[in-house]
Amino acid sequence: MLRFEKTLVWFRRDLRSVDHAALHHALAQSRQVYCVFIFDRAILDALPRADRRVEFIHASLLELAQALRALGGGLIVQHAWAETAIPELAIELGVDAVFANHDYEPQAITRDAHVAAALQAAGRSLHTFKDQVVFEKNEVLTQAEKPFSVFTPYKNAWLKKLYAESNEATLRPYEIDAYADRFVNLPESKFPIPSLTDLGFEKTNLPDLNIPTGMQGAQDLLDAFADRMQRYDQTRDFPALKGPSYLSVHVRFGTVSIRALARRALDAMRTGTGGNGAAVWLSELVWRDFYFMILFQHPHVVDHAFKADYDAITWESGDHARRLFQAWCDGQTGYPLVDAAMAQLNQTGYMHNRLRMVTASFLIKDLGIDWRWGEHYFAEKLNDFDLAANNGGWQWASSSGCDAQPYFRIFNPITQSEKFDQQGKFIRRYLPQLAKLSDRHIHAPWCAPALELRMAGVEIGNNYPGPLVQHDEARARTLQRYAVVKKVATHIE
Repeated sequence: MLRFEKTLVWFRRDLRSVDHAALHHALAQSRQVYCVFIFDRAILDALPRADRRVEFIHASLLELAQALRALGGGLIVQHAWAETAIPELAIELGVDAVFANHDYEPQAITRDAHVAAALQAAGRSLHTFKDQVVFEKNEVLTQAEKPFSVFTPYKNAWLKKLYAESNEATLRPYEIDAYADRFVNLPESKFPIPSLTDLGFEKTNLPDLNIPTGMQGAQDLLDAFADRMQRYDQTRDFPALKGPSYLSVHVRFGTVSIRALARRALDAMRTGTGGNGAAVWLSELVWRDFYFMILFQHPHVVDHAFKADYDAITWESGDHARRLFQAWCDGQTGYPLVDAAMAQLNQTGYMHNRLRMVTASFLIKDLGIDWRWGEHYFAEKLNDFDLAANNGGWQWASSSGCDAQPYFRIFNPITQSEKFDQQGKFIRRYLPQLAKLSDRHIHAPWCAPALELRMAGVEIGNNYPGPLVQHDEARARTLQRYAVVKKVATHIE
């Protein structure tokens, strides 16, 4: 049923022309549909001038614009303040409504409220839809109709709801092609996409990293992962192995539909081709929904601990804390797995999930640094940075979040290294100065015999640092530091 003469679809973190909720609903309800993406200065102005994420978005937009033109439409791309640019463009184009997909971050919710108010004042409307998650907001609740704060019961309820509503209904892709005649043609010559230089950004090493961009890049990664999905549960914790899907940046910017990923996992589970790996991978998608729900229900987690008592912890401070933090950022802690992980992050914008836990635990519970410092650093560096997941992960590591690890469970960076990079392959890749050390001593070089260090060309304190702290001593300090919340944590356990 046609409700509108003209509408405008506002692309945000959903850079695809397939299985797109807002685009589908706009096309289904309108005679004419325009499409727009805003390089929002409210976000971009604070970023470094060389940012892989901006380059990834830019490359993905080029593909999106081409795909929309192939359907008979096109893409308007502006570099502006989205909060004012969208209402102004709606008036300029004479549209009746703006369609977009939900965003659950507090700042985005405030932005959308301002856009909706401006549109309403101009006699227009904003319509938003669920798209980046399978279940959102209040869709998965306890029997008491309250939001969950523990993952396992949430996951059980999530799966129960999925199966009860049938996979086909919940995960059905949104049709686009059938309505292609309703796109407004926007010739490329009239609506050119600004270059990175036009946006004030520089090229990065993104092409050298062979990170595929856009919808096709996402599809290629998904197809490749399908062949090893059945082993995901066995390989996902080992950074030297090709275990993950490497789709996180595509999920973040919506070059692939979350429904497509869930369908792929469920199909593998149904046919028996996915082994236990498919179920474990599906659980990771549930974790993602869980953290979006937590952020929506408890927006205070952006700046404060989910468990308020944990804000009473006294962290290291002053110049000493800044020196410790900088050593961690630079991968100069003296613990090879931590340093290799930070090198991976700094050089590529990616960090393996196991290593995100290891590095976070080390910063918080070995160095005694406020988890928010690490969260902000990851937010600056990660290609796939997503506020909900990043915040959830850091609060998990600090034991201050929902369903977090108990405060007294503290990762030992040496045993983590010995367990998950036993032969030191990952360490050798990112710390070549340690490459000639034996598998036995590469995890703690300062423990290697002097002769082995000399033969390997390793000089502790020169070409590789000694340990910044002693783990056993740091662990004792952490237990003392967390004493202020001991009663709370013990009760939770």
